[in-house]
Amino acid sequence: MENWIYAAFPILVKVLVSILVIFSIIIIITRISGLRTFAKMSSFDFASTIAIGSILAAVVMNTGQSMVKGAIALGGIVAFQSIFSLAIRKSEKLKQLFTNTPMLLMKDGVIIYKNLEKTNVGEDDLIAKLREANVTDFSQVLAVVLESTGDMSVLHSDSEKLMPKILQGVREE
Repeated sequence: MENWIYAAFPILVKVLVSILVIFSIIIIITRISGLRTFAKMSSFDFASTIAIGSILAAVVMNTGQSMVKGAIALGGIVAFQSIFSLAIRKSEKLKQLFTNTPMLLMKDGVIIYKNLEKTNVGEDDLIAKLREANVTDFSQVLAVVLESTGDMSVLHSDSEKLMPKILQGVREE
């Protein structure tokens, strides 16, 4: 008998075995497909990581779920992610269609409010990221970029020089 506090011993054993098997499978898949499997380089990578986590949880927690079905689903997601990443690297049109372009939110100590609006980022969120990066004065900020993953990169220094190549692919609008 199972309720919200107690689970029968055979069910607990099945959960433990499921953890061992499904995590072993994901390690093997990751070793085959490479480290990008869990990289957060694009919004698609992020979505793939969430889907993988959801499948892992479903296989482990749902005692009626097949581990073979879970393994095939994991392999399918990772294979699709690999094919999608290759297609994006090879085709500029697909890259433009399916990837977000990083956006400049701040440059040379000046907040670009129209870009905050376009990206739906609040000034308070931007300033929180500046504090997180130990910025003590806007004049230290060379640039803040909202990356295609949703992360903010804060480039700051006491020098007033930013190598232009660092902002390669970033929209300034």
